[in-house]
Amino acid sequence: MASTKEKPDYGVDAPFVIRNFFVGGMALLLIGVLFPTIHVGSVTFAVRPMSRSMAAGFVIAGVLMLAYGKWGKYRHRDRILSMIDWKGNESVLDVGTGRGLLMIGAAKRLSSGRAVGIDIWNAADLSGNRMENTLHNADLEGVREKVEVRSKDAANMRFPDCSFDVVLSNLCLHNIPTREGRQKACREIVRVLKPGGTAIISDFIGLGDYARAFQAAGAKAERIGLFILDTFPPLGIVRVTK
Repeated sequence: MASTKEKPDYGVDAPFVIRNFFVGGMALLLIGVLFPTIHVGSVTFAVRPMSRSMAAGFVIAGVLMLAYGKWGKYRHRDRILSMIDWKGNESVLDVGTGRGLLMIGAAKRLSSGRAVGIDIWNAADLSGNRMENTLHNADLEGVREKVEVRSKDAANMRFPDCSFDVVLSNLCLHNIPTREGRQKACREIVRVLKPGGTAIISDFIGLGDYARAFQAAGAKAERIGLFILDTFPPLGIVRVTK
């Protein structure tokens, strides 16, 4: 008999962007059907082939983003977590925790340690992006007693200096609308990291800028790879040590 046990749901990243890719693709196909050619003076332009090509690009991008949200991000989570030499007693911070994928993954590696996740719970960033869904996932994964979730801004965390052995973040910092705000978030990550601690920051843009901000704050920052087979948009990583 099949198990009816409820499984954790970590949502789909950027759901409105994915929707717009699919809607845009359908709209471009429709334009090609309704207006197969256009005439400008004595010149005729074939619209249909171009609209089909553009529509295919939009749909492929939507499919790849959906595949990342349903499959690739679990591989990327494991990749990020494998970069930490876990002892089990770490204090961990997940910046932009969403529905807790990194935070809960880290908590499973802890014995006496504890993981904290912070977010501002923006619905555009992740489907079902609500604190209660994060806590529900922690319950389902059996780590509720090891985690804590708070509503906090990455650029203004309000944790004491040197609070965490490990800081993790995936697809968060680019959502901060200003460069100044993103750099402030990088300084905050360094500030709350303990001496000897490690931060793993993953994103699809701004990685060079983040690395420079981490270095300006007194930490070492190393860019690692661009992962194109299981992430979309392709994600890179900055490893920070203090």
